[in-house]
Amino acid sequence: MAISLTDAQWERIRRHFPEENIPDGRPGRKPVPARRVLEAVLWILNTGAQWHMLPQCYPNYKTVHRRFQRWCERDVLREVLCALANELREQGGLDESECFVDAMFSPAKGGGEGVGPTKRGKGVKIMGIVDRGGLPLAASTHAANHHEVTLVQLTFDFYMVEAKPENLIGDKAYDSDHLDEELRQQGIRMIAPHRRNRRKLRIQDGRRLRRYQRRWLVERFFSWIQWHRRILIRWEYYVQNFLGFVQLACALILLKQF
Repeated sequence: MAISLTDAQWERIRRHFPEENIPDGRPGRKPVPARRVLEAVLWILNTGAQWHMLPQCYPNYKTVHRRFQRWCERDVLREVLCALANELREQGGLDESECFVDAMFSPAKGGGEGVGPTKRGKGVKIMGIVDRGGLPLAASTHAANHHEVTLVQLTFDFYMVEAKPENLIGDKAYDSDHLDEELRQQGIRMIAPHRRNRRKLRIQDGRRLRRYQRRWLVERFFSWIQWHRRILIRWEYYVQNFLGFVQLACALILLKQF
C-alpha cells in the first residue's frame, strides 16, 4: 500500500527538503523528487520493513536510503519538527503551561551506536516531552542503560520551541532533588510523586500532584508513535538514523493538527 502526503502537508514542509541538483545533459540517473523520497521513507517508517523490500512504486531503495541518511546528518527532520511546532504555537495550538515527560524502551536487534545493555536486553530509550494536549515538544534517543533522571536535561536540548514549560510532570522515576534544583534554576517546576524508599524530607505539594492524573497524555503520545513499526525495534546502526525516524513520526503528529 502506497503512503502519500496531501498537497497541503507537502507545501507546508517542502522548503526544508532540498532537491538534488544534477546538471542537465549529465549521463546517468535522473534526479528523484524529494516528495517521492519522503513518501518512500514514510512507507518504511509505517511498515518497519527492510530497505530492499521497498515496493516498485517508489524510487530505488538505495536512493531513498542515501537521501534519508543525508537528511539525518544535516538535521533536516529536526528543522521540520521545530518549524511545525513553532507555527502551531503561533496559532495557539500548543499549551506549555504544563508538560509531561516519560520514556519508552526500544530493543536494538542490530546493535550499533548509542545502544546500552539492560535486564531486558540491549536497546535504547526514547525520551519524550509533550504539552498539555499530548503533542510532542521534544523527542530524543539515548542508550538504555542511563537513568531517565540524567536524560531530562539532554532531552531539553531537542526542545522545539523557545519557551520552556512552567511545570514538568513525570512519574516516580523523576523524583530527584538534584533534578528539581537544576530545573528550578531554569524556571521549571518538576512535579513527580515521591518514591516509596525516599529518605529525605518530602517536598512535593499534594495540590500540585493532582496534575499527575493527566500523565496519560505522554503515554498516549508513545502509543501514537508505536503505530509506526520502525520505531518498535531499532534496526539502524547509526543513532541519527533512528532519531530521524522518531522525529518523522512526531512531525506526522503535528502535521495532523493543521
